[in-house]
Amino acid sequence: MDYLEIIGTAIGLAYLWLEYRASIWLWLAGIVMPAVYIFVYYGAGFYADMAVNIYYLCAGIYGWIVWRRGSGTDRELSITRIPRRSILPLALLSAGAFAAIAVLLVNFTDSTVPYGDSLTTALSIAALWMLSRKYAEQWLVWIAVDVISAVLYFHKGLYPTGGLYALYAVAAVAGYFKWLKMMHDGNATRSDA
Repeated sequence: MDYLEIIGTAIGLAYLWLEYRASIWLWLAGIVMPAVYIFVYYGAGFYADMAVNIYYLCAGIYGWIVWRRGSGTDRELSITRIPRRSILPLALLSAGAFAAIAVLLVNFTDSTVPYGDSLTTALSIAALWMLSRKYAEQWLVWIAVDVISAVLYFHKGLYPTGGLYALYAVAAVAGYFKWLKMMHDGNATRSDA
């Protein structure tokens, strides 16, 4: 599985760069990378992370379509802030997903990190939805996911993946400020290439 992890890590780096630039091409990497990581996570016993990659594949297609079509117009979606009315429902759905995933992992798998795996999975689902809507605050959720994930992956001996998530955490901070600047500048600095 080591070669798959290295391939997944390389695609993850490309994904990170494309997301940082707010490039629509991040969604192509966001389709290929989950396909690779399904096998990596299964081999390491991260069952929730493995299962959520099916969601990532679907979200990659959805994200491509939403970013391409924008908000019902022919122009690409712009970076915005998450509407306040969406925060509580999203938080409640994330908490519910965490609880449901934890129950499944504790009772029906041999996962050695059921709560950490459940937390990162639930938060990732929320963050990816936020990314598909191009909300700048998605980066804040990714920072939490990336830090927790890096610790878990290092703990489980997935060193290239742990390193990737540590890099993701650092890049998420930079990405957040870049997206705020792009939003302030009217997304004029966005690059789709």
